[in-house]
Amino acid sequence: MTEPYDVLVIGGGPAGLSAALNLGRSLARVLVVDADRPRNAATVFSHGFLTRDGIPPHELRKLAREELHAYPTVDVRTRQRVFSLREDGDGFAATVGRREPGEQVRAHAVLLATGLRETLPPVPGLLGFYGMTLFSCAACDGFELRGRHLGLFGQSADLADRARLIARWSDRLTVFTHGADVIDAVAEAELATHGVTVERGLVSGLVGDKGRLERVDLEDGRSTSVAGGFVRPEWSLDLSFLHGCSPTTDSDGHLLTDGSGRTSIRRLYAAGDAAAPGPQQLIVAAGAGARAAAVIVHDAVGVTTAH
Repeated sequence: MTEPYDVLVIGGGPAGLSAALNLGRSLARVLVVDADRPRNAATVFSHGFLTRDGIPPHELRKLAREELHAYPTVDVRTRQRVFSLREDGDGFAATVGRREPGEQVRAHAVLLATGLRETLPPVPGLLGFYGMTLFSCAACDGFELRGRHLGLFGQSADLADRARLIARWSDRLTVFTHGADVIDAVAEAELATHGVTVERGLVSGLVGDKGRLERVDLEDGRSTSVAGGFVRPEWSLDLSFLHGCSPTTDSDGHLLTDGSGRTSIRRLYAAGDAAAPGPQQLIVAAGAGARAAAVIVHDAVGVTTAH
């Protein structure tokens, strides 16, 4: 194995790349390993990122990687992944490769910025509109859909809360539970006061053209006209590459941190969606990556200043 890196960053989204930028500016020797399979790959435009509102997510990552070229201590490897990570002495050892394990690297600290995997509800035809007129983040895409008759698709226990949030952008919202009993009568009555209708029937298909949703068909023959909307996926975190180290997670499997990115394992940090859930906006993830980078540098030299 080569000389240890100061930091191994696993994940090349906004959190990981922002961390790498700030670590590079602190003269840290950094390796970023990015599988280049982002969760927002289907999204055409991303919003809410200051100075980059409306930029395609892939373009944002491209610009960030180009900026990192100015920092000679930062090495970014795309379309690679970490197959295994374990504690090794006073740091960590990882096996990195493209299709199979290859090179072994060591690092004094590791930042997990892997993001989340998402599973969409089993609604027929949903995938054909996802990222174009159906989205998962209301804060990210609600403005563009404001005032339209929207649909919300999901089968999670928090679906009623999600509907209350989306009703901020539209007074015509239909929630499609696709047969799941996740909204009780009390919640349904309360949602109705906000212009929200709950449809419990099975969806037979989504109808539209070139990614523009126009209609939701139900198996009983009824249809509802909608002009876009939101999906509540199920999210999960893949930590299968961690060998012999088990950082503390919450009941949903998200990594618990101390608010500065530190996990329960010394020198193992987390940022972005990999950490306990919060707003899933790109700018929030980038900020979390920058904060984690500062904490990593502070911990490395043994200082506890706030900035």
